Amino acid sequence: MFTKNMILLQLAESLFALVVLASTLVHVTSAQLHPTSLAEYVRLPSLREQAAIQDGWRDERLSRIPGLLNKYRIQAWLMSQREYAEDTLWWSVKGATEYAPHRRTVLLFHTNTSSLAGQPNPLRWVDNTGAVWPELRNILTSYNPRRIALNTDRDVAFGGGLHVGEYEALAEELGEDWMERTVNEPMLGIEHVATRVPGQLQYYRDLQETTWALIEEAFSERVITPGVTTTEDVEWWYREKMLLLNVTTWNHPRVSVITPESFPGWSGTQDVIREGDLLHVDFGITAMGLNTDVQHMAYVLRTSEGETDAPVGLKEGVRRANRMQDIVLERMRAGKTGNDVLKECLDQMKVEGIEGQIYSHPIGDWGHSAGAVIGFTNLPEYVPVLGELPILPNTYYSIELYAYSFVPERNETLRFRLEENAYWDELDERWKFVYGRQERLHLINATAAHPTQPALAFVVQP
Repeated sequence: MFTKNMILLQLAESLFALVVLASTLVHVTSAQLHPTSLAEYVRLPSLREQAAIQDGWRDERLSRIPGLLNKYRIQAWLMSQREYAEDTLWWSVKGATEYAPHRRTVLLFHTNTSSLAGQPNPLRWVDNTGAVWPELRNILTSYNPRRIALNTDRDVAFGGGLHVGEYEALAEELGEDWMERTVNEPMLGIEHVATRVPGQLQYYRDLQETTWALIEEAFSERVITPGVTTTEDVEWWYREKMLLLNVTTWNHPRVSVITPESFPGWSGTQDVIREGDLLHVDFGITAMGLNTDVQHMAYVLRTSEGETDAPVGLKEGVRRANRMQDIVLERMRAGKTGNDVLKECLDQMKVEGIEGQIYSHPIGDWGHSAGAVIGFTNLPEYVPVLGELPILPNTYYSIELYAYSFVPERNETLRFRLEENAYWDELDERWKFVYGRQERLHLINATAAHPTQPALAFVVQP
């Protein structure tokens, strides 16, 4: 016998399906389906091979800097840093086997094709005697650049990495005449860090698959025993497992039990996981100078009651979040600002009757990388500075968001929080997910646990 809530839910599902279908007829969806098979842990090349690959990517990116300088009418780009006081850009220009700049490391990128022809670009000094300064002054005198970029931006990390002490040293050693030619242009650092290089995508896809494999194993009966395992246990399982896979992370995994009150923070919840719980994870891995950032959700089946699938209301919530992902990818275009995209998305969500929030960001060299952001959790409609930056072509983005959805089976409204990494496909001229996207909940079936494999689950000591 149908209840009133069941009838209303079916009507809502039908209406939502029609809206999505109509939108799909107008826009070819940028999203791809949930992978049909379980993800696998992908073995990366040896560390020695990885270093050679990464240095090739670095050289390709460095070769583009003179053109980038010309684009912004700048003739020289000067970076100065010391060990443990690195410029933010250092990590995107260094070699794979360099872990810090030694002593004082000074880099000078330039566009000179005459007096510096045949010399390295960048010119590089490693010095702790002061010998760098007369040599740098001689180079500048020879080249005579009109505009010299320094990374002094107060708002953008990728254009503001020059430490105060280094700035003061430059001002003293270069003198007033040269310092008057210095300019602040944060787009140099943003574009350098954000732009992908050929051959990188295949390895990034491998990292994404490994990220999915970690989630699929963590959100399974191999790791979780309802009534025993805690969310914190699962977080530390991720950390230990990543060590075995020879990858690391840029943020501690955050595992939560979703409730109407729970929302993104910088830590997960501290709950014992039980049947009927809706789980969430936010984490990413780091390898080969690349970072992933993914959020998935899982449901712990009530196997003691014979449950074999997640409630319909939870599935509906995932579908709504998927539709929001489509909306974001359809409206992201190079040249638009992050705030332009955000407004267009919010307007379309209103048309389709979807409530939620978007807080998407660039990813790549960093988990939160260089470029325009599309919303923040605390700035849901407009983001100063970073939201006014333009969307760049040929980049990676983390499509991060949540949809509100009422779950009749629980008589509560929950946030369905998803995140996947996407890239711009130049041939198809649209955004695509690097590996796929979550379209169905991971299901944890306690009755499927193998009795001879309890060591993979964490046990809470009394």
